Amino acid sequence: MVALMGMNTAATAQTPPASTDGAVEALKPGEFLWAPDIAPAGPVTMIVGLKTQRAYLYRNGLPIGVSTISSGRPGYQTPTGIFTILQKDADHTSNLYKDAPMPFMQRLTWGGIALHAGHLPGYPDSHGCVRLPLAFAKLLFGVTRLGLTVIITDDAEAPEISPTPGIIAAGPDDMHQPPEDYIWRPDRSPAGPISIVVSGRDRRVVVLRNGIEIGSAAITIDGPVERTEAFTLKSIDPAGIHWLRLPLPGNPKPIAPELTPIERARAHLPETFRVLLDGILSPGTTLLVTRDSLRSSGTGTNIVVLAVGDTAAP
Repeated sequence: MVALMGMNTAATAQTPPASTDGAVEALKPGEFLWAPDIAPAGPVTMIVGLKTQRAYLYRNGLPIGVSTISSGRPGYQTPTGIFTILQKDADHTSNLYKDAPMPFMQRLTWGGIALHAGHLPGYPDSHGCVRLPLAFAKLLFGVTRLGLTVIITDDAEAPEISPTPGIIAAGPDDMHQPPEDYIWRPDRSPAGPISIVVSGRDRRVVVLRNGIEIGSAAITIDGPVERTEAFTLKSIDPAGIHWLRLPLPGNPKPIAPELTPIERARAHLPETFRVLLDGILSPGTTLLVTRDSLRSSGTGTNIVVLAVGDTAAP
């Protein structure tokens, strides 16, 4: 993982370590690392790793915070997927669980999933929400905004630079070009952060803006999608579109940090759709490529693209 310099190892730490190699794995329940000065400005993305019980915060593609968490216990599993922050409330109390306090609540679905401060026993223990240390939840609350992308997956780690992912790199001379099978309705959400989800199983790409589906298209992929990967858009310049890869632990390490021309050539979009999509890309756009199906769930308000958990509103 990219070293996080000068991070507090707990809410009460006074002298940050000179280096944090191994510190993420060594965090105890309730501890976290925080170094916003690494990237003072830029788009923010968050990844929650359920297997590692860690939350990773990136700004401008650089890790500025890592925290221990407690996700949903058996029977109340936290769903995996791509979400946006729908509501923020610093003094929220539960509507169901005897007015239990949920400080610095940031709602991810209207059906019961949120980020908030709470008890961290060192294992999944919530009713589906993602609990955070109180001090980290407060710091996080201060750097997020409505519409921010949150990815919940089985694992999450640190970023590497890569060129444009192949799923949006098809060109007009592409002989594998799929038919013009697409939907494009940007009027459904005129402004807000962009998230792109590609399903290898469905051979479909879905575009969300501010948590609302504004487009989808068929995609042709040469060969299987072997693993789930996440990216955040760093910049667009004359050399092309530059993405930061957010590798997920548990996946094999890529042979090269950058996607090769062969990898980029594997995927093909309808040309008209690709041009429309390129026209709305901006730094901070999030891309999730998954092996899973999108058919078992919807997009739109809940933004649970991989799986939907049966949880009640908090």
